[in-house]
Amino acid sequence: MIKPEILKNEAERLHALRTLKILDTSHEERFDRVTRMAKRMFNVSISLVSIVDEDRQWFKSKQGIDASETSREISFCGHAINQEGLFIIPDASKDERFFDNPLVTDAPNIRFYAGYPLKLRHGLNIGTLCLIDPKPKGLDEEDQQLLKDLGAMIEQEILSIQLATLDELTMISNRRGFLTMVDHGLKVCRRNKLSMSFILFDLNKFKAINDSYGHHEGDFVLSTFAQVMLDSFRDCDVVGRLGGDEFVAMLSDSDGRTTDTVLERFAAAIEQANETLNKPYKIEYSAGVMHFPHDTEKSIEEMIQRTDAAMYEQKKDKGR
Repeated sequence: MIKPEILKNEAERLHALRTLKILDTSHEERFDRVTRMAKRMFNVSISLVSIVDEDRQWFKSKQGIDASETSREISFCGHAINQEGLFIIPDASKDERFFDNPLVTDAPNIRFYAGYPLKLRHGLNIGTLCLIDPKPKGLDEEDQQLLKDLGAMIEQEILSIQLATLDELTMISNRRGFLTMVDHGLKVCRRNKLSMSFILFDLNKFKAINDSYGHHEGDFVLSTFAQVMLDSFRDCDVVGRLGGDEFVAMLSDSDGRTTDTVLERFAAAIEQANETLNKPYKIEYSAGVMHFPHDTEKSIEEMIQRTDAAMYEQKKDKGR
C-alpha cells in the first residue's frame, strides 16, 4: 500500500478547512441530495462527500456506508486531492497503490473508485465527491463530465460557506471567521486556565506600493504576508485578515516569551521573503502585542482594540 503524499501547501489547506467549520457537522440535505443522485446515476454501492483532515477523511455526506470516517493514510481521497482532475481507479485490486489496502482486502472491498477533488480555489483541495463500488468499473467521457458537474454543485455549496468566513484574496480567515474561531479558542483557554496573546499587524507604506506598482502588486503583498503568517505561526494559533492591510493573530497558552519567539520567527520569514522576491520595494509592517489572562472579562473586540492601540503606538514611534 502506498500512503497519500502530504501537499506542499498543507498548512494553508488545513487552515482554510478549519475556518470553514464544516468538520464534524451534521448531515445537510444540500449535500445529501447530490450523493443520492450520484449513487443512483452511476449505479454504485457508495457515494460520499469526503473531507480530508490532517489525519483522517471524514464524510460530510454518505450513501451506502455506515462509517463516518477512516484514517487518511488508507484513504483513496487522500490521493485524489493531490491532483486537479478526476482520480479514477478501475480496479483497485490490480493497482500497486491499493491492492493491499485494508479498504480493498476487507469491507467495503473497494474495486472501483472515482473522485472529483473539491477545491476552494486552484491548488487548494479539501476533499472529494467520490464513487465507490465492489466491482471493477470504468467511466466514459460522458460519465466523467457528469461527475464533474455534480462535483461543481458540491463546490458551490462549500463556496457559500467559504464566503462567510474566509478572505477571498488571502484564503485566511476574514474578520467574521477569525472572531468565530477566537470565540472557540477563548473558551478553551478559560476552561484550561491558559493565558492568551493577540498580535495585530499593519503593513507600512502599503498605499505607496499600490500607487507606484498597481493594485495587482498590492494584492500580491497581502497574499504573501498571509502565507508567511500561516508558515510562521503554530497550528493552534488563529490568524486572520481584519480588512485592508490589517492582520491579526491569537496565540493560546502564550506569554511574552512565546510571542517574542513567534515574532522573531515571523520577522526572519518576512526578511527571507523580501530577499527571495527581490521586488523594488520591501514588505514592512508594524505589530502591536497584548497579553490577557484566561479569566479576562474583556470581550474579543475589546482585546483586539487594545492590541490595535498598541500597534498604532509602535507605528507612531516608527514615524509611519
